[in-house]
Amino acid sequence: MATYAIVETGGKQVRVSEGDTVYVEKLAAAEGEQVRLERVLLVSQDGQVRVGAPTVEGAAVVARVDRHGRGRKVLVFKYKPKKRYRRRYGHRQPFTRLVVEKIEA
Repeated sequence: MATYAIVETGGKQVRVSEGDTVYVEKLAAAEGEQVRLERVLLVSQDGQVRVGAPTVEGAAVVARVDRHGRGRKVLVFKYKPKKRYRRRYGHRQPFTRLVVEKIEA
């Protein structure tokens, strides 16, 4: 069975395996730098599943920052009926693309 972990970063939970490429909320790390994600909520290794309460003790995911970027534009449109009030603006959420190198459990 494949080894995988569920990690919390940026307020979201992501399922990762070694060699995976994942998109997470922007991290304060330079491109090419290694990051260590310590909020591991679950680790599955050789059919054994360890669930944290809230995190798994001693577990971490080591990943390399591949690149930073901004997602697709989301248009936001606000209006008030019968009042001639209209506002339209866009938002592009920043992200970090990680390549998972190792799951330490």
